[in-house]
Amino acid sequence: MKVFSDRAEADEEYDDIGVNAPGWRDWKWQVAHTVRDLTTLERVLGINFPEDERRRLVETIEKFPLAVTPYYLSLIKTDDYANDPVYRQAVPSPDELIIESCELEDPLAEESDSPVPGITHRYPDRVLFLVSNVCAMYCRHCTRKRRVGDRDRIPTWEEMEAGIAYIRDHPEVRDVLLSGGDPLMLPDDLLDRLLTQLRQIPHVEVIRIGSRTPVVLPFRITDALVTILKKHQPIWLNTHFNHPQEITPTSEQALAKLSDGGIPLGNQSVLLAGVNDCPRIMKALVQKLVKNRVRPYYLYQCDLSEGLSHFRTPVGKGIEIIENLIGHTSGFAVPTYVIDAPGGGGKIPVMPTYLISYSTNKVILRNYEGVITTYQEPDHYTSIFCDRNCKDCSLQLNLSGGEEQHVVGIARLLSDYDETTALVPTDSERIARRDDEEE
Repeated sequence: MKVFSDRAEADEEYDDIGVNAPGWRDWKWQVAHTVRDLTTLERVLGINFPEDERRRLVETIEKFPLAVTPYYLSLIKTDDYANDPVYRQAVPSPDELIIESCELEDPLAEESDSPVPGITHRYPDRVLFLVSNVCAMYCRHCTRKRRVGDRDRIPTWEEMEAGIAYIRDHPEVRDVLLSGGDPLMLPDDLLDRLLTQLRQIPHVEVIRIGSRTPVVLPFRITDALVTILKKHQPIWLNTHFNHPQEITPTSEQALAKLSDGGIPLGNQSVLLAGVNDCPRIMKALVQKLVKNRVRPYYLYQCDLSEGLSHFRTPVGKGIEIIENLIGHTSGFAVPTYVIDAPGGGGKIPVMPTYLISYSTNKVILRNYEGVITTYQEPDHYTSIFCDRNCKDCSLQLNLSGGEEQHVVGIARLLSDYDETTALVPTDSERIARRDDEEE
């Protein structure tokens, strides 16, 4: 990608860029014409930054690079570009240079929970597999700014094999989430090879892919790509729409190809100040998603990554948004609002409270309208004492080939067969894995 020294040079090179350009609908053309400097950005958007603002933007790009596809830039409404939700996600802000004391380079401790390069093993039965540092664009709110931007690369096959070997050697792993970077930025043949290897592991039941290409590079969703994904079912794909303005006829076509190919779709939004911190905006977004067969999955509180303080909202704003969704739209259109706990604690649901109080025979509830009601508990309930002797239990347990595993966390405290009375964080499997790696 060229970086132009002045506006005239950019004008000459980019005379044919735009929706009528011959290669516009070719995803590789889009990647080749990724905008990476301010001169080209001004040329494409038809704007001129004031000199002081331009100087501060240059400083920002030196630390957190710029990269945006022409397609995604075309969604910006330039008459009020500074407040445009697409612009705010795509174009650097000098506020990114403000690093608060609470902000961390790796806020989710992904590298601390990484037994081998590329693998994060945090939850008992699933792993995160980072297979690329390449993204179609650099989202300004990215939680992995430490990985993308200054080290654009695809891991070698030997590096990927180390992650595959770890998954193969850990039969408790039934679910693999491919992320990065963006896995769909891998070449078709490499993605096919990776999925083939994972599919050959008997205990891997589900493969998930996290990708923002349907949002920022929908032309990547080709017939050939869908054919590859169909070969390796079950594949689940979660994408990342944050604002209804991002759902265009082109992105709808990409989503339709995936759905028609039998790929279940979910969406993970991030709550961003000045972008979508509005109940009406979020309601419009989730309703457009379900119209396109995409299930709203998570609404994330913005992480404590470096340079994101200007994007973060109070948690109360997220609660307010969920309050305006529950009961006001279809239940399957309501995402789970979560905080991905700093330090590697994982996703913690933070939802409105509908249980007001309870006693031994009644619970007091309220609904979305404010109606307060009661639910009568059973007068007689005989609990089945669980000693883990399933063979002699009156309840019928059919694991259908599943494997019994011991429980962790709150489920362990609730059990009858385990004498644990308190949880000690240092006694978790996750911390034990860290200790094993250090030894």
